[in-house]
Amino acid sequence: MPQTIRCISPIDGSVYAERPTLDAETAFFEVTRARAAQPEWAARPLDARIALVRDGVARLGAMNDDIVPELAWQMGRPVRFGGEFGGVAERATHMADIAARALAPTMVEDSPAFRRYIARVPQGVVLVIAPWNYPYLTAINTVAPALIAGNAVVLKHASQTPLVGERLARAFHAAGVPADVFQNVFLDHATTSALIGAGAFDFVNFTGSVGGGQAIERAAAGTFTGLGLELGGKDPGYVMEDADIDAAAATLIDGALFNAGQCCCGIERIYVHESRFDAFVDKAVAVAEALTLGNPLDEATSLGADGAGPLCRSGARPDGRGGGRRRAGADRPGEVPGRRWRHLPHAADPDRGGSFDAGDA
Repeated sequence: MPQTIRCISPIDGSVYAERPTLDAETAFFEVTRARAAQPEWAARPLDARIALVRDGVARLGAMNDDIVPELAWQMGRPVRFGGEFGGVAERATHMADIAARALAPTMVEDSPAFRRYIARVPQGVVLVIAPWNYPYLTAINTVAPALIAGNAVVLKHASQTPLVGERLARAFHAAGVPADVFQNVFLDHATTSALIGAGAFDFVNFTGSVGGGQAIERAAAGTFTGLGLELGGKDPGYVMEDADIDAAAATLIDGALFNAGQCCCGIERIYVHESRFDAFVDKAVAVAEALTLGNPLDEATSLGADGAGPLCRSGARPDGRGGGRRRAGADRPGEVPGRRWRHLPHAADPDRGGSFDAGDA
């Protein structure tokens, strides 16, 4: 029985958007349509596919004034940062620019005896499961090159950002990419697992939690379906003895707290040379305290809510000050003789679940 996907806004806890999921029969039918449409799409000249993808990205950019507040409501990024279109356009343009060279055959031997080469051919039907933390950037990373290479694409976006997939589909369809070739779908976990397990896709790309990646691996077991799993990192920063402390603090705290800490390569721990430790912590605290926590729709806000839940929760007040004040780095989980170690807190839990909704990223 179809379920309903609900986007609970981190701004106020309200239901911002809801969409019904496809039942299993309809979902399999949609993928069958994508597979039937893919050969004709792949037969189009590469230049034609590139032109349509470029146009789709441009049409997405024309929606940016509406997209920016939508993102704030869906996943909490402050409107002052202007959304993601600059990065989306840069990445898509780069992939379009290198496509002819990257997809060209590699000649191994061209002699009177043999002509041997490696040809690049489309995978077929590609499933993209995209996360909510950078919902346009992470989606375009696969959607653009997959379409350019001649694949049909089925996009399942995170439940926290359901409007993103709809925006992408609207832009690419308006540009002329056939509706069957690029589909935005709403699927529950059981149906997604059934599709992957049945070998419905030729490649699955997922950006999200470790638990989500494990669930996809289990679903694909025995199918030999290609998987691309980007499961984030545990990224440290290191402040050396000769570091510029002002630059180090500004860079590392931005790396830890930008986007409410929800970055695949976000800084999660910082190691500091003992001779610079106190100076760095003092500066890092000052950088963090200069941020303004608040409603992401307010231009003054530099640190918004994240997709984990409402802005006004235990420990956070709507005036932007913490409910309980604690100096960064006050925890001392352990020491090593001759070294001083402290953990500067990371903004959010990097792995919230074991399902393969990319919203768990």
